[in-house]
Amino acid sequence: MGAIAATGNKGKGVRSDCFVTIELTEQDGIQLQVESKVAVMYGDSIRKETLEILDFFGIKNARIKIEDSGAISLVLAARIEAAIKKLIPSEKNWLPAMLDENRYTTNKDRNRFSRLYLPGNSPSLMINAGIHKPDGIILDLEDAVAPDKKDEARFLVRNALCGIDFYGAERMVRINQGERGIEDLDFIIPYNVNLILLPKCEKPEQLLAVDERIREILQKHNQTNPVWIMPIIESALGVINAYPIASSCSNTVALAIGLEDYTADLGTRRTAEGTESFFARSMVVNAARAAGIQPIDSVFSDVGDMEALRQNVLRSKALGFDGMGCIHPRQIVVIHETFAPTPDEIDKARKIVFAFHKAQEQGLGVVAIGTKMIDPPVVKRALNTINLALKMNKLAENWRETYEQI
Repeated sequence: MGAIAATGNKGKGVRSDCFVTIELTEQDGIQLQVESKVAVMYGDSIRKETLEILDFFGIKNARIKIEDSGAISLVLAARIEAAIKKLIPSEKNWLPAMLDENRYTTNKDRNRFSRLYLPGNSPSLMINAGIHKPDGIILDLEDAVAPDKKDEARFLVRNALCGIDFYGAERMVRINQGERGIEDLDFIIPYNVNLILLPKCEKPEQLLAVDERIREILQKHNQTNPVWIMPIIESALGVINAYPIASSCSNTVALAIGLEDYTADLGTRRTAEGTESFFARSMVVNAARAAGIQPIDSVFSDVGDMEALRQNVLRSKALGFDGMGCIHPRQIVVIHETFAPTPDEIDKARKIVFAFHKAQEQGLGVVAIGTKMIDPPVVKRALNTINLALKMNKLAENWRETYEQI
């Protein structure tokens, strides 16, 4: 019996995936067995692609079994390639074509109200995730992937970046910690990823090492597209070093906090009120604002209680956060609606901006609305609200034209 490798998922409840077993043999050519409920329609295409991949990697003698549960081509290819590379070293890559829809870049200051976490080894959750319209899609290689599945998840995430349409969402990948995370970058940076999430960041050196490796890979592939970084603060030490982390790298666009690991590090329990994390969240907001980047709050873990989520977003917004993570698509609408400026906030901001503009035209040094004096920080906050409303198309077109003239 020769060397054997297996990749993928199978069993009850598994969808849009496959389980691939490859055994290298010394003779008898390729012996291929395909088990699939859709074999009548897709069996021939599964066999054809499998044989093409085996030939590409120079495998002439092997027994292969594919247990299919509706895997699309890029998933099948990722599973086969991962199994092959467990058995033989190869620098070659079997890549799906990059969709034209996936060649976009993202701006440093774009809205990041929501980012939807997706396990990096679960294709069924990736395929249609973009239809829920999150601001960002996170393909997670860290906590959401079992340790013995992390290597094969890299191939799936790489292929997803190439071949799954995420409908304009910022395409993010959360890498692993340490050296494994640095190695993850080789699988994702060349494939037009928009943003890297760096988990459990505790010091600037971790961030700088990731940024340096990103630059090396982009240079190697002659790419100039920006790849942003979002460090995640998840420990007491990370909180204390929040500003040095936030200000250490020009490609950092946001600073996030992860409260599950942070409260575990403190030895306390996470509560709905959030009193145990008030200091840490405030530190992250202040560090991000001082560094000129976006502060992003943690996920809310109760996916069934939308009112509790709304209250949590209101508290997050009051602290100064610009967005938060989500672990279920149903959370996205609540997060977007609650972080967005309300009609009253927009109307108040509009009055402040026009009053300030009018005072400037008249050469007045003092701005007032009614009996309230308006100072520059208040005007700046109002301008931020108006700009956000403009981004979200919350202003009527006539107000947009008037504001843009100002």
